[in-house]
Amino acid sequence: MNMQSQGTDTVTITLENDRKNIAALESARLDGRINDEAAAYLKTLYSDSLYWFREVFYILGKCFGAPKTAVMRYDYEQDCAIDEPISIADINPLNAYIVQHRLDGDPMRNQFFTSSAGHKIDLAVSSIVTVIVGAQKTVSRSLDKIIGKYYESYVEEVCETVYKVISAHEREASARAVAEKTRAKLKERYISTPAETVLAIIGSGHENIAADLVRALDKIEKPRMRLQDVWRVKCLFDLIPQARTFIERIQSMMPDRILSVRDCFYNMQNPRNYRDAKIIINIGTDNKNIIPMEIICQVRTFFEFEKRTHQAYEAARKKKCAKSDSIEAKLALFMEDGIKSYNKMICRCLEDLFDRVGWNILYSQGNILPVLDGFPKECKLYYPQKVLDNILEKLDDSIENELFRITNAPTKLSKIQESNIFRFMARFILVSAMPYMQTDWATTDGSQSARLFNFVMREVQRYYKK
Repeated sequence: MNMQSQGTDTVTITLENDRKNIAALESARLDGRINDEAAAYLKTLYSDSLYWFREVFYILGKCFGAPKTAVMRYDYEQDCAIDEPISIADINPLNAYIVQHRLDGDPMRNQFFTSSAGHKIDLAVSSIVTVIVGAQKTVSRSLDKIIGKYYESYVEEVCETVYKVISAHEREASARAVAEKTRAKLKERYISTPAETVLAIIGSGHENIAADLVRALDKIEKPRMRLQDVWRVKCLFDLIPQARTFIERIQSMMPDRILSVRDCFYNMQNPRNYRDAKIIINIGTDNKNIIPMEIICQVRTFFEFEKRTHQAYEAARKKKCAKSDSIEAKLALFMEDGIKSYNKMICRCLEDLFDRVGWNILYSQGNILPVLDGFPKECKLYYPQKVLDNILEKLDDSIENELFRITNAPTKLSKIQESNIFRFMARFILVSAMPYMQTDWATTDGSQSARLFNFVMREVQRYYKK
């Protein structure tokens, strides 16, 4: 939407949208769909929205610096930029935008490339990060979440806590009965302070339980605080180590603003087989209000598969029946194809890297490798050290038995030199590749790079089977 063509300005449109949002929240409060505390919190998120949206861009600037190309509006349905001029004054929370940034300190920078005729070099992996800045989540969608799945999860956690605390003092049957009565009461209306309700159910004479109950119930995150994506962006990277470098950079730059970090690139438990990382940052500018901003980090290859599942996921989300489970299973298989496609790219990177690693290790004569020092960057967010040690030990055995060997070196390599090469490559696989849900899948490419990749990933799958 072109703001100037509407005969009004960005500020006026945003203020009118704020007014409508506040009115919708007040209506929800008066109807009893949310309570006073939830209404007050949501009104904070939906007031001054132009200011908060500018804070979103400010955080991106802190993380990445200035955009490397023009900022453009983004069309979700067509998944493309809208090619029209956009100025800073036009940016508003009713629209989504797409921004291209460069990741400074990228551990993969210029490591993977292809050479074509005329000595032209094309990067196979780029330091450019595509950032999709989402429009403000509609207030109706936020209300649906808070009184829907967030409240349902909250009720279940309250009931589980009630059962756990009471069963530690009383009979399990009594604990179960109180938990069921609590569930029934909380389903009658929106309640986010359940202690009083639970204490009324258990009655007097249980003072020793009451204090423990109140303490435990107060620790449960309120439904309204689970809403963290009114303001959100999605960052698309070529490789997982780039995303993790970005996450670690944010953690070091603004530790006081980080509300939570979740790395699920290796997550094998999600029913949709979804892989990403998520950072929640407080963009609030005072100590009174927490304004969460969600940053989703994803790899491009996986995103291309994920965006094609949106329609099916919406159907699964709306249907709470056996059919939705079937849809989620199909989504999981489809996303597995995304993981395979991404891992095939890792295999190609491995092939590009092999000769260069070998040459640099040969040149180093056992000294530090200045060209490849720190690449790939060590990461704290992947497998336990015991798993890494086990894989490297088995790899050394395979090298000793010449299952893996360098055949095209200009001079004969020692076993230590060969071990250094293969260990380096194995570490790259471990920090870059995603584990499969299907444990019997392997790439069919017969190259040594592919064989090494399959070897490492088989060991990874053994770790997940335990």
